[in-house]
Amino acid sequence: MNIRRRNNVAVTGRADGPVVLLAHGFGCDQNMWRLVVPMLAADFRVVLFDYVGSGRADPSAWSEQRYSSLEGYARDVLDVCEELDLRDVIFVGHSVSAMVGVLAAADAPQRFSRLVMVAPSPCYIDDDGYRGGFSADDIGELLESLDSNYLGWSAAMAPVIMGNADRPELGQELTTSFCATDPDMARVFARTTFLSDSRDDLKSVTVPTLVLECQQDVIAPREVGAYVHAAIPGSRLVTLEATGHCPQLSAPQATAEAITDFIRTA
Repeated sequence: MNIRRRNNVAVTGRADGPVVLLAHGFGCDQNMWRLVVPMLAADFRVVLFDYVGSGRADPSAWSEQRYSSLEGYARDVLDVCEELDLRDVIFVGHSVSAMVGVLAAADAPQRFSRLVMVAPSPCYIDDDGYRGGFSADDIGELLESLDSNYLGWSAAMAPVIMGNADRPELGQELTTSFCATDPDMARVFARTTFLSDSRDDLKSVTVPTLVLECQQDVIAPREVGAYVHAAIPGSRLVTLEATGHCPQLSAPQATAEAITDFIRTA
């Protein structure tokens, strides 16, 4: 199988620079990174891709069995790394992809040198002594609504996820991205995302790690950022002067600068 075509792989930036691999979150694709790519490309070799079931990836490669667990998405990451023979990769994962990066690095530690987690959450459901931001009933209702009317759910939820009510064009962009995703594939990815619990997997992280959070984020509140930071010894926690769950769109310069500073100093 042609992995480059399957995952719509794109490479830009400095051919001799350190490799930065950008991984999108649920309902999105690599286009979500377009505002930070030019800033990163000046110093780094930037690799982008779409998970199967998202963006312009080959839909014929999708398998419900494979993509019903985060390991399936981690396999996509590793397939891209193997296809391009990437080493010393700085993996930048947004939202659920932060945990996908943790799994990929645990499976193939020789390929990764650093992790950058943008608005990460290892578990979305509140637990004893842990605040994920949602009750089990909240997540159940969210998934039920998504199952019954995906397009309506997208139109209602995307602006909430994006935040920045004073910049409605951002919410509209996320809505468009959600609505462009095949509903059946999106339902599987949503369940995989919102029902996941990767807290124990954080113990496997041994590479320098940056945790990027926003000042206000309904999907990954700041308690989650603090939890991830505490669970990964030696990690760096940076709170961006940004709101919402997608700082690569709402605050691209601050996001790119935080990533670049971490790479240069880690």
